[in-house]
Amino acid sequence: MTNWTLAARAAKMNPSVIREILKVTEKPGIISLAGGLPSPKTFPVEAFAKACEVVLGHDGAAALQYAASEGYAPLRQAIADHLPWNVEPDQVLITTGSQQALDLIAKVLIDADSHVLVETPTYLGALQAFTPMEPNVVAVASDDEGVLIDDLVAKTGSGASKARFLYVLPNFQNPTGRTMSDARRTALVEKAAQLGLPLVEDNPYGDLWFDNPPPAPLTARNPEGCIYMGSFSKVLAPGLRLGYLVAPKAVYPKLLQAKQAADLHTPGFNQRMVAEVIKGGFLDRHVPTIRALYKHQRDAMLEALEREMAGLGVEWNSPQGGMFLWLRLPKGMNAIELLPEAVERNVAFVPGAAFYADNADTRTLRLSFVTASAAQINTGIAALAAAIRAHQPKA
Repeated sequence: MTNWTLAARAAKMNPSVIREILKVTEKPGIISLAGGLPSPKTFPVEAFAKACEVVLGHDGAAALQYAASEGYAPLRQAIADHLPWNVEPDQVLITTGSQQALDLIAKVLIDADSHVLVETPTYLGALQAFTPMEPNVVAVASDDEGVLIDDLVAKTGSGASKARFLYVLPNFQNPTGRTMSDARRTALVEKAAQLGLPLVEDNPYGDLWFDNPPPAPLTARNPEGCIYMGSFSKVLAPGLRLGYLVAPKAVYPKLLQAKQAADLHTPGFNQRMVAEVIKGGFLDRHVPTIRALYKHQRDAMLEALEREMAGLGVEWNSPQGGMFLWLRLPKGMNAIELLPEAVERNVAFVPGAAFYADNADTRTLRLSFVTASAAQINTGIAALAAAIRAHQPKA
């Protein structure tokens, strides 16, 4: 009998809570407010069909061949031109989704037992990407405007124990939907520069604003002190697995080498397809339709919460963009324990505890408003309220 010996780091790898919950949502009749899946209504299928003809007709052999690890040059140029600060195309690395960018950053910047800072709470996928490198992940206290600067200073450390970087999602954060204020961004960038602390800025949702665009990126304020991550998953289609990172020249070569070792290059056909689709200002026309749809569905969820949660002691926020809303249950309740009750009533959500690096708030949960229709949102929130009533501690 073969004896497989796993690496010690493998013991620290855990299944994604969200992916496990998504299996539950496959049950017929379940209204899923759980997954962070973009609405299929937003996928520009016709535009991709036309792009496919062009890409294969123009140079199909090149599109189907191995390609440069850095990425397709016209796409890198388009990304550099789109960003709101001076970016050279040779600072852009195309990745297989922004999840791969997190993996590459972890491989290049994290040693075992090194300190990594994250927001409270933070993106679960980042925690999963960092974990195999065996860091000490430290949560920085945060409020509705983002990370608290005093706590950042207290937790950055010095010498050998100094934090390698702070990972942060300033725009319509996953999981909370909050947006970092302009003043907090300025304070964060200035303090990080003083501390010599690199920032890893993740921005998959920044184009999905509803009424007003978010403030300028952190990276635009200090390009040499930040690595910036972006994605086409939320504005075009997640199935393409197409993301990118923008890195200072001091760290870019090592990220490229990590990319070469991981998968040689992101599929060239997908890159050429996206480059063709976004020509001629397509995103300027397409993304506003996504914003309008998501705003409508956010409003439906807020209205349903106001109506169904009255008197239950439940708290929630009002995100100004993105895909998620953050809810907090009354004292004495636990979202993990509530989930089975909700599923019995045919509605699913993601318990918030999975998004904390430490000291999880078990009363929190994440709701997504983008894939369910307004009618489904109304039904789902009513079912969630009924589950909360049934689960509330007896007086």
